[in-house]
Amino acid sequence: MAGDAAKAASLKDQGNMFFTSGNFLAAESLYSKAIIADDTNPSLYTNRAMSRIKLALYESASSDCYTCLKLSGPNMKAHFILSQCLLSLQDVDGALENALLAYRLGSETADKSLAHLTSQVLRCKKERWDKREKQRLREGQELEEQLVSLIKREEWDLLTIANTELERAVVQEESEKRIGILRATFEAARSASEKKREVPDWVIDDISFGIMIDPVMTKTGKSYERASIMEALRRHPVDPLTREPLYPSELRPNLGLKQACEEFLEQNGWAVDW
Repeated sequence: MAGDAAKAASLKDQGNMFFTSGNFLAAESLYSKAIIADDTNPSLYTNRAMSRIKLALYESASSDCYTCLKLSGPNMKAHFILSQCLLSLQDVDGALENALLAYRLGSETADKSLAHLTSQVLRCKKERWDKREKQRLREGQELEEQLVSLIKREEWDLLTIANTELERAVVQEESEKRIGILRATFEAARSASEKKREVPDWVIDDISFGIMIDPVMTKTGKSYERASIMEALRRHPVDPLTREPLYPSELRPNLGLKQACEEFLEQNGWAVDW
């Protein structure tokens, strides 16, 4: 229910001063009072969410973002803050989804914070990749131990029917050899995989956040995937970084980067799904 908007605005301004000075607890308290005065103002919830992030109150900050979105509909700031909250809560998929939504809204309005939105998207993608890598390694280790257990179980079965010490020694030696080969194979696979599974920043397009395969350069020397920058220029014919006028005819192929991207993908085919 709408209340005293003037009082809420005054409390918000005071909260902003405390936030700027680094007193996030005082800022959070003032934003809360402002919400009590006027609980229909979406910006009050995102401001309080920012304070709560600084206080590591991620669940409460997330709740504020959801309330803001319910009141305002699509909201770049709310999605951006919510992405940060969810990333801190280890919900990397939700964090990436909201980061992409914030980026889309920012790009549609040519918002000046587009660089920060881009950085958040890339951060979420890297966090998601790291999480998947950890899961892959954990599953590999579990599989390794399962196979070792099978070998040991087979060894035990053979030992129970062995008639002499020599036969038992042969069984144990063969079992240890098989386990050694198995562990060496898994270790070699892990080492090779760990060397490959890293996506360098220079191969990532800052608009689509995918791997570039046909990069082109703007007048400033910044490279983008051709399809991404062409689509961006159709919406807004300006340089994504400088905001100066830019037209498709001014783009130039970056042949050196294109070759480097091709070589990277040739050696790291898994990166296509980045």
